[in-house]
Amino acid sequence: MSWSLRLALLPLLTLLVVVLGSIAALLAQLNGEFLWQSLTDKEMHFALCMSLGTSLLSLCLAVVIAVPSAWLMSQVRLPFARVLDTLLDLPMVLPPLVTGLGLLLLFNSQGILGHWVPLLSEVIFSPLGIVVAQTYVASAIMLRNARGAFATLDHGFRQTAFNLGLTPWQTLLKIELPMCWKPLLCGAILAWSRAIGEFGATLMLAGATRFKTETLPMAVYLNISSGDFELAIGAALWLLLIGLVLLFAVRLIGGRQ
Repeated sequence: MSWSLRLALLPLLTLLVVVLGSIAALLAQLNGEFLWQSLTDKEMHFALCMSLGTSLLSLCLAVVIAVPSAWLMSQVRLPFARVLDTLLDLPMVLPPLVTGLGLLLLFNSQGILGHWVPLLSEVIFSPLGIVVAQTYVASAIMLRNARGAFATLDHGFRQTAFNLGLTPWQTLLKIELPMCWKPLLCGAILAWSRAIGEFGATLMLAGATRFKTETLPMAVYLNISSGDFELAIGAALWLLLIGLVLLFAVRLIGGRQ
């Protein structure tokens, strides 16, 4: 191996050491009593169920929003397409706290939607607020992946379907979705993992209340703040396990394309 390649190994090894070190530091906290507490604690059960329940609902909403939107953008050339692309990508680059603040100002009693629909301002500090925040960030990721999936399709398949008398909607259901379901599924898994790990926007929009709006990231925050490091590490380990499983699923599905 040349010296240039050996030098290039240094940043790779540095990154790998940091990643493995952070994971090892969490796993080093495991022992029988600690593991049992993490598996049986009522707060952990609530946070786990809240995270999985809200994130699955958010994922369904994100798919319903993002897939038709991405399909439309692949079908027609919309006005100001570059500006539209930039705006739709904003949720992926904005700090989560800024995203949450914007959503809060939109939905509170003084905001546009909160003024038109007063019920929204009354229920955002609840699991509904969690779903809104998670859907917002998950939709951007799902939209980007869905657009990439539809962009890889040969336009000849679509044109042939039109020539055979299929409508655009029938073409989507019978041709395009079956041909690109794997990248769409990978995108959905990534969007789901982002929803499960969402913290900043959820904190601003739904608040941090134990046994009410407590997701796993919120449980880490609340228990660190109160000095209960064992429960905080327990919630972090749950998030680590879920993340590893979802990444393995993406690799497995992506490897079979």
